[in-house]
Amino acid sequence: MSFTRRRFLKGTLAAGAAAAVPSFYINKVLAQEQTLRIYAWAGYFTDEMLADFTEKTGIRATFTPYGTNDELMNSLRATDGTGFDVIMPTVDRVPGYLDYDLVQPLDESRINWSGALDSAIEGSEVGGVVDGRRYFAPSDWGTEAITWHRRDANIDRANLSYADLWNPEHGQGVTVRGHSALVGIGLWLEREGRLPHPLLDSYKSEEAMRANFDVILEEAVKQKQMLVQFWDTENEAQAAFRTNGAIIGQTWDSTAFRLRQEGEDIAYGAPKEGAMAWMEGFVIPKNAQNPDAVYELINWYYTPEAGAMFVKATGYNSTSKGATELLPDETRQFFTDSYTEQDLANLWWWPIQEPWYVALRNEYQDRYLSA
Repeated sequence: MSFTRRRFLKGTLAAGAAAAVPSFYINKVLAQEQTLRIYAWAGYFTDEMLADFTEKTGIRATFTPYGTNDELMNSLRATDGTGFDVIMPTVDRVPGYLDYDLVQPLDESRINWSGALDSAIEGSEVGGVVDGRRYFAPSDWGTEAITWHRRDANIDRANLSYADLWNPEHGQGVTVRGHSALVGIGLWLEREGRLPHPLLDSYKSEEAMRANFDVILEEAVKQKQMLVQFWDTENEAQAAFRTNGAIIGQTWDSTAFRLRQEGEDIAYGAPKEGAMAWMEGFVIPKNAQNPDAVYELINWYYTPEAGAMFVKATGYNSTSKGATELLPDETRQFFTDSYTEQDLANLWWWPIQEPWYVALRNEYQDRYLSA
């Protein structure tokens, strides 16, 4: 990714509350004629958010949740891009939707870009713009790193590593997601010079991917006895800590955020190899029935108030200008506690994951889960 991620974070942190007042004018009569069907990650749209959207635009909306990128992709492939008006994949997966002809380009003239962080718009060009056409309007970003119970795991925050997950002192108290745990182990092994190729080469050719992941899988299986649970969705990750005995894990930042909200003594931190960072956004399926309403949704979201509602609901970071200033102190404190300036400069952004890579990744994940 040629674009400088430091510039993305700088733009995120520096953006003030002075966002342009939105104008909900885009074919509103047409948009109101039928319900907007939203297909997005579980927890991304609360009743409060849907009601606010309807109040501001007059458009009815329904929300159907999914738990993984693969679930989203499989659903759209099964229906040839029919059934929903807007989806919210991660930006690295967008080119794969084009390979299957499942999405349509955005009409950028219909989007109130002045309400979105310039750095996020620029950052989403990698994956979100293909052959000069934009398919992706950025909505949020977050990370996957290390979550731990302060009382149970002895962690040196200044030297945190993905290797710390596999400290024998944790016993059978580790929770991870299959495919991303392999990447975390890969980042650790790469730092120690134990991979045959740079980890990023795994996303460029099958030969490099197999060579690296053979080494990674061997290490992962060696440590597997320490796992208390694999997780695949947000609810499963939370349950690992809440009820199933996990004391440390590789999870999304939202997992730690929500557990902290419940009063758990949970910490979240970025390893020195880099927290795995991702960006999500709005994409219109090829056969959307109400694309006019999608532009209304995007413009509604690119306001400080809507962005703040999203952050309070999810714990992720909105790309809407001014959202941060409207957040509760505890939400902003979680961000400060979780990331140092060095952590933010050292984020490891997910590369574009082409369909061939996803197929191989799932093969290695299956071997890991069944070992």
